[in-house]
Amino acid sequence: MRTFSSVPAALAAAFLLAGASVLCAEPVKIRASWVVAPSDWAPLFPEKSDLMKNNGKSYAYEAVRFQGTPAVITALANNEIELGNLAFSSLAIAIQNAGLDDLRIVSDQFMDGVGAHYSNQFFVLADSPIRKVEDLKGKIVATNVVGSGVDVAMRVMLRKHGLEDKRDYTVVEAPFDPELKQIARPLFAQKDALGPTQMLVWAARASFLQKNRAAMVDFMEDAIRVVRWYLDPAHHDEATRYPRGSPSSVRSCLRVGCSPRRNMGATQISCRIWPHCSPTSMRSATWASSRARSTCRNTLT
Repeated sequence: MRTFSSVPAALAAAFLLAGASVLCAEPVKIRASWVVAPSDWAPLFPEKSDLMKNNGKSYAYEAVRFQGTPAVITALANNEIELGNLAFSSLAIAIQNAGLDDLRIVSDQFMDGVGAHYSNQFFVLADSPIRKVEDLKGKIVATNVVGSGVDVAMRVMLRKHGLEDKRDYTVVEAPFDPELKQIARPLFAQKDALGPTQMLVWAARASFLQKNRAAMVDFMEDAIRVVRWYLDPAHHDEATRYPRGSPSSVRSCLRVGCSPRRNMGATQISCRIWPHCSPTSMRSATWASSRARSTCRNTLT
């Protein structure tokens, strides 16, 4: 009997040890890439740390800035980030060229040119003699990063008008300019080149998702909570207030308020100016329950 009576005690001790190991486990690191806000939600999450209820517990979140989505491919391949924002162009490159065939789409981030929603615009100087795409022959055009979604859209539009890289124009890389709208005017929009576009998704490697499913579920739960807070008209003033201590590129996105309004069952964010921000027509597959689409009348090189 003594032998059998020791079994429950041993089991209880085992459960206690297992529980202690869970409690002592380090939060799963989730580093998410971003290029420009608010088309990328990643840098906006830490501003509502009170809503990131599982951050620091089951996972530890960090937003990592990149110049463009092609660089995100390298970071994913080297396990330098866990969650990558990839454009339609860089996702294909990651799978076909970089061999990341274990990538899995976690969530939609935004679409471009859907219905009456906003589409990325490409600008020339306000006093420029360039009036049509053909006038760009022999000129220098700027892109954030070669191979990015906006870069592909630009090249497609120029090719539609008979212009080819190196033969007819020169491409240089330059960061998104928050002052562009003050000195420039739009020449064409992305939807003129590509039509409605699934512009950006969140992607992660299958091995990470399989190993850390519970932490990712906690993160997505928190992410949905924060996104709904930002899209709630009741939080308009606070959402557009300068967040102290946040990156300047994020603060510049929040300088001017947005006025959410209901439109055909979706939430549309109508922004007067969000300098330095990529225009957004966002529909999240994972966040479909929020029925949210946002659009910003803003600027993009």
